Amino acid sequence: MAGVRVALVTGGNKGVGLAVVRALCKQFQGDVYLTARNPKLGEEAVKALNNEGLSPLFHQLDINDLTSIRALRDFLKEKYDGLDVLINNAGIAFKVADTTPFATQAEVTLKTNFFGTLDVSNELLPLIKPGWPNTAYAVSKIGETVLSRIQARQLKETRKGEGNILSAASQPFTAI
Repeated sequence: MAGVRVALVTGGNKGVGLAVVRALCKQFQGDVYLTARNPKLGEEAVKALNNEGLSPLFHQLDINDLTSIRALRDFLKEKYDGLDVLINNAGIAFKVADTTPFATQAEVTLKTNFFGTLDVSNELLPLIKPGWPNTAYAVSKIGETVLSRIQARQLKETRKGEGNILSAASQPFTAI
């Protein structure tokens, strides 16, 4: 299926990830994969979207497990000869009232949200197929991201030592 475009959302079984999968199923021309650490929860999310008339596909992915990440990578290489869209959404957050010691919360959260995402990116970004967006909105979002990087560099150079952070976040589909 090398000619079929493919989009993949990590942590797509609930919350923002599920909403992104839903939007992609409605607007993306190609296969959309919902991934989840727990296959049961992933399959339940796919069934719920099927009941809405949408057709996402499922693949198990635990971003804290290199074997899981590499199995997904190999699957995408074999079936699609790459990947068109990667949405890194998987992550965890402890509840504010959670009594787990802060050091443990920090370790677990960073392991998943930073290092797990880094591992997914290191394994899957080499599969990204070349291309350019076909909407003005998507091109504007690329510009926004690049602008944020330039501004972050300028901020770092002009206000050394302040520890400022500048970031850009874009919703994948916003109707006007």
